[in-house]
Amino acid sequence: MSRESEAKLPEGVLPGVLSESLHAELVAFRRDLHMHPELGNQEFRTTAAIKERLEQAGLRPRVLATGTGLICDIGLPEGQRPAVPLLALRADIDALPIPDTKADCPYRSTVPDRAHACGHDVHTTIVLGAGLVLADLHAKGLLSRPVRLVFQPAEEVLPGGALVAIGDGALDGVGRILAVHCDPKVEAGRIGLRHGPITSACDRLEVALDGPGGHTARPHLTTDLVTAAARVAIDVPALVARRVDTRAGLAVTWGRIESGHAPNVVPQHAELSGTVRCLDLDAWRDAPDIVHAAIDEIATLHRAKSEINYVRGVPPVVNDRESAELLRRSMVARCGMESVESTEQSLGGEDFSWYLENVPGAMARLGVRTPGDRMVRDLHQGDFDADEHAITVGVELFTAAALLDDM
Repeated sequence: MSRESEAKLPEGVLPGVLSESLHAELVAFRRDLHMHPELGNQEFRTTAAIKERLEQAGLRPRVLATGTGLICDIGLPEGQRPAVPLLALRADIDALPIPDTKADCPYRSTVPDRAHACGHDVHTTIVLGAGLVLADLHAKGLLSRPVRLVFQPAEEVLPGGALVAIGDGALDGVGRILAVHCDPKVEAGRIGLRHGPITSACDRLEVALDGPGGHTARPHLTTDLVTAAARVAIDVPALVARRVDTRAGLAVTWGRIESGHAPNVVPQHAELSGTVRCLDLDAWRDAPDIVHAAIDEIATLHRAKSEINYVRGVPPVVNDRESAELLRRSMVARCGMESVESTEQSLGGEDFSWYLENVPGAMARLGVRTPGDRMVRDLHQGDFDADEHAITVGVELFTAAALLDDM
């Protein structure tokens, strides 16, 4: 913060605290999103709702060229280049293709087989709320650097809507970007932080095996694709794990295997699909060649022809030390020393990593479990929900970061 801005603040007081009325409005906004989840690249209603509320605050959001997602600057006149790098706050706005299984919940999803089961409705509401508070601070002359809100579509669609947002100028003029992700293992009122990698890389893998089939009475005249597929499923993960440093955490995990239609017929086709996850950025870059070679070796051993579709996903989210420290200082300023805990690197993927390939930044794990609740409702499960106190925590974390950032 500049000295001019500091002079306008009461001594020892950090502004940007969420009012009770705005908290109530944001809770209602989040619940509306929760009731109307939209999948990646289909978030038209969500985009319109965010845009309308920002415009009500006198801001000028710009919808991305793809029609979903939007960018909004605070403290930067339209068309003007920033004199200092912007701080960007990112939210993802898409939902998941799974049913909402919460019972007796008045704001459960109204869309069959669609749910905000990863907390993106919470992320979106937090960045919206932070934008509204920061716009008010700017109007009062208390915001010394411009801030960009990035509402990004399609985080759940590989390789991620972050690339769409970046291609549409989301990072133009940005010097640092911050984000949070709901974590049901962490209590509401706290965040989890770490320097360096906080998520893993995640790619998608699809394998087709082909060969001459036949009768199960004469398997020696066939390519036994059922056995070949089974060996690929078992042996490839073991081979891959032995061809990189164990600390890289390169892992192939299958989610689907399919072959055959009759008990006495050796099929001519088999399919497997799964994910490739990796904790190390360098190993992730080598992963396609390593995985291809391992599959080809096993398929050839069983006289099967292999066709591999390796879909690049996302690299690990690697938190910049200074940006993670900014989040720590901001959280401590709002909630005290005990509100920040260390967190481990997870094997989940997150396309926030693409932003960090271009600018420094960091992601915090936002606690959403109600204190005292022993049941952990995991992400990507139909009964997932969040303690809505986390909205206030997230908004005040981001507003503090905007005020304390001295980049």
